[in-house]
Amino acid sequence: MAFERIRWEVDGPIAILTVDRPEARNALDAETVREIHGALDQLESNPAIQVLIVTGAGQKVFVAGADVRTLLARTNADVLAAGNNRLFTRLEQVAIPTIAAINGFALGGGLEFAMACDLRVASENAKLGLPETGLGIIPGAGGTTRLPRIVGLGIAKEMVLVGTIHNADAALRIGLVNRVVPPDELMNTARELARTIAKRAPLALRLGKMAVNASLSVPADYGSQFEVMAQTVLNSSSDIKEGMTAFLEKRPAKFRGE
Repeated sequence: MAFERIRWEVDGPIAILTVDRPEARNALDAETVREIHGALDQLESNPAIQVLIVTGAGQKVFVAGADVRTLLARTNADVLAAGNNRLFTRLEQVAIPTIAAINGFALGGGLEFAMACDLRVASENAKLGLPETGLGIIPGAGGTTRLPRIVGLGIAKEMVLVGTIHNADAALRIGLVNRVVPPDELMNTARELARTIAKRAPLALRLGKMAVNASLSVPADYGSQFEVMAQTVLNSSSDIKEGMTAFLEKRPAKFRGE
């Protein structure tokens, strides 16, 4: 699939997906959403990729949601189609770890895009918020679901009801982002974080992510049972033998994801 609105780069175990529409604030129109799905198709067919970074071109805007004029013209059928919601759910459920590198504004759908990732690294010029209630709508692509799970109920309600927009330092304080770095260090930091993750056991990473995600939707005792089952699977893997042997031999592990 040829891409015109995104850039797709694979560098060893790391893939980088860049929404490349700076003239349109990296907005997620229908064609851009289709291309991102195409990139995720490639990701899922390439077992060598172990970490995904998503970002936006330039330093002014990470990703913008739909244009307000587009929102005004939506029919009820358009809303029910929930294109961005389906995309972000798919991103959240990608088997490998994902990192959002947030450059500039991440408002509305842009923040929802970032929250669908496992980790978020923000540049110092980032601004994050969900201003939708000021437009007569609510966050409609997972914002009201994911935000309270990340920052807690009280802060999430303030962000949705008041429309509070946080700078990078405030976002770090409330746990909305994991790290804050200068703009010119953003991608290097995201790549270094991805490289650190990619050195770990691939099967353990996938099952660890799955276990944490499952904990949000099942009772605690079910989550504990899932942990036991996942640990049992890992106990029969070659990676556990390699990881522990490498630790005892004081050498880097050479995992195979098996």
